[in-house]
Amino acid sequence: MPRLREVPRAEVGDERILYFYDHLFAPDRDPAVDHGTATGSPGDWWTVFAQSPDVFRHAVRGFALYRNATLDPALRELGQCRAGWARGSQFVFSQHCKQMRALGMPEEKIQAIPHWQVADCYSRLERTVLAYTDGLVLSGGRVPDEVFDALKEHLSDQEILQLTYITCMYDMHATMAKALRLEFDDRPEAVVEVAAPEGYGNRDIAADLAGEG
Repeated sequence: MPRLREVPRAEVGDERILYFYDHLFAPDRDPAVDHGTATGSPGDWWTVFAQSPDVFRHAVRGFALYRNATLDPALRELGQCRAGWARGSQFVFSQHCKQMRALGMPEEKIQAIPHWQVADCYSRLERTVLAYTDGLVLSGGRVPDEVFDALKEHLSDQEILQLTYITCMYDMHATMAKALRLEFDDRPEAVVEVAAPEGYGNRDIAADLAGEG
């Protein structure tokens, strides 16, 4: 379950939110109760973001960037998919694997996203986009000059700005999905203590390792 309440259809008065409820689910479905989208996701991103019509509208306007962008959609998706993986969002990573397939991306390239650094299937430009994405997401924007110079060999300033904005936007979505436990990021914390065997008590493992036990 997401950490914030889902907004049922009966409480929605904003026409833009209702449009997406109808378009992504069905006019006769309440997506806060009857979950499931065409991609197999629960769809609770939409019903939780409906808590704030202003936030909802701002978010979906970001998706509309695609319509007039001059950036190659395949490069855009490489950045989004790697951003999801690097940020640890199963939702963003999974959804954009699907979108890369829709664009005709070879399966070899999709499967290599997690280990792109040692994969031979990418072009120089694709590798540069992936390196740039890691600079944005994993290094907080600290991108080496060499990576940026390689990007400028292939892309216009406008395309680089679009790539930067869209990739950072999806870093945000990945972060929010994890924090709010939305969609495929509704998962228990993976890093928890594994209990010691019964009878272990308060044994001093440091002493054991130092040979003092």
